[in-house]
Amino acid sequence: MLTDPIADMLTRIRNAILAKADKVDIPASRMKLEIAKILKDEGFIRAYKIIKDKRQGTLRLSIKYLNNESIITGLKKISKPGRRVYVGSKEVPAVMGGVGIAILTTPKGIMHDRAARAEGVGGEVLCYVW
Repeated sequence: MLTDPIADMLTRIRNAILAKADKVDIPASRMKLEIAKILKDEGFIRAYKIIKDKRQGTLRLSIKYLNNESIITGLKKISKPGRRVYVGSKEVPAVMGGVGIAILTTPKGIMHDRAARAEGVGGEVLCYVW
């Protein structure tokens, strides 16, 4: 059992980028699927899909490269099991001056920082991606 499945997801993506892999497989969950949707919509990954199996399923991410360099240059987990980080609607962080994104879980669902500011909601900061 993993104590922090989102940190595991970020580590798998980071390791796949370092290994120059085209795809990475991650045990699926609804939260990971929502994070994958945000990464796809923001242009950090090429595609994602759910592969059904007899258990929880597998989320397969296709990593996006440009000139043999990954679009994702960094991933950082912010909230951890021992220390949760919450922000109000006025304190939603801008990552790398707006180049990166912060992924938050809010009362209106999982969303990136610009969407949270537009909706006027805060929440728990899951991670930064740049």
